Amino acid sequence: MKRTITRLSSAALLLALAASCSRTEQVTPTTGPTAAVANQDATRDNNLAMGNPSGAVADTYYYWNYLMTKPQYTMSYHRDRGTPNWVSWHLSSAWLGSTPRQDDFRADDTLPSAWYHVGGTSYSGSGFDRGHNCPSADRTGSVTDNSATFLMTNMMPQAPTNNQQTWANLENYCRTLVGQGYELYIIAGSYGKGGTGSNGYYTTIDNGHITVPARTWKVVVVLPEGSSDVGRVTTSTRIIAVDMPNSNSISTSWGSYRTTVDAIESATGYNILSAVSSTVQSTIESKVDTGPTS
Repeated sequence: MKRTITRLSSAALLLALAASCSRTEQVTPTTGPTAAVANQDATRDNNLAMGNPSGAVADTYYYWNYLMTKPQYTMSYHRDRGTPNWVSWHLSSAWLGSTPRQDDFRADDTLPSAWYHVGGTSYSGSGFDRGHNCPSADRTGSVTDNSATFLMTNMMPQAPTNNQQTWANLENYCRTLVGQGYELYIIAGSYGKGGTGSNGYYTTIDNGHITVPARTWKVVVVLPEGSSDVGRVTTSTRIIAVDMPNSNSISTSWGSYRTTVDAIESATGYNILSAVSSTVQSTIESKVDTGPTS
């Protein structure tokens, strides 16, 4: 009888352990970063779908507005400033993966050979960061995609606080939106001359080859995952527009620098959402976003 009771007790214990293991495997971790999971319907779409803000042309005659098209982003480059005027890219979960940051800052050899090529060390000792326009973390689908974001044609001299905190906080928020099922069209750039980095105020660096911008700006078009994206932009589409001073004393809250697309266009002379219906543009470009910031 004792042996029978012992066998029954052992069996009950094993069943209890099995049930416990089953429950443990079903628990979802609540701490630590979560990787973006590609939406089954997500696609990699045209980086310039919302339009060519400055009418950039792939002709060396237009050295101040030179169109450069890459699989990962499209830009207008200014030879004499040594920075892009603007960079435009699409962001959906289809662009995101687990590729680590490559950190291979380097000159862009697709620039015309006779032009000055900003190098990976051209910002050294300047007090300004090599600030990405299209972020590294927006292109983690492959080593090739991530590495492309480290070309110096994608960089602008950014005050460390601007780059590492305020700008980075907005970049992180954009990827949060992607995780919620949205796809984004992002256009970013800079304008003006003269910023304050960790070594003080400068108008140029790298012996005058690189202009330090006074302002950094970004426009984000937020859409639910879908297709025919330009046609889905309506007067109720959320548009985030920010214009920040290139200063080390900047607030870390990107929301405090929200403005209108119209204001950025007035400052730069661009038509940022030129592919969108002019009727829709007139409404969405005059609004200041009041949505969440995290």
